[in-house]
Amino acid sequence: MDAIVELKETGSSLRANKLRIVETLCESSTQFIANKSSFKDAWKRKKMEQIVMLLKGALAANNMVGLKMNIEEKNLGKILAGLPALKNPTVAPLAKSGWVAIETVIDESIVRTIIPTLKEHGAQGIIEYSLNKLIL
Repeated sequence: MDAIVELKETGSSLRANKLRIVETLCESSTQFIANKSSFKDAWKRKKMEQIVMLLKGALAANNMVGLKMNIEEKNLGKILAGLPALKNPTVAPLAKSGWVAIETVIDESIVRTIIPTLKEHGAQGIIEYSLNKLIL
């Protein structure tokens, strides 16, 4: 095979298969289009607004990841000082006295640099996970 036409979002599949983009044929964007008479119906409009909210949530989650970790309370200040979050990280006590669990949502682009720092400050059991939706 000499060439393929591919619909891509990020290009990661292309890179993984050692392919390169030669030419862009077209660009597209996500749009939600509603029938005017349907939009006037309150029940249908509410359903449409719910769908739009979920679609926006999926788009917002696109470049974000969740992080969970455990930390001794004595190291909590060091961790929170440099830990980004949408508003504030969630901190919850663990069953083991003197320990807490921390959970936050961060931009995926910084996760590779922040995890080593978290580990240096005593974080343990660090889990990074993908997000399907992020409703702000």
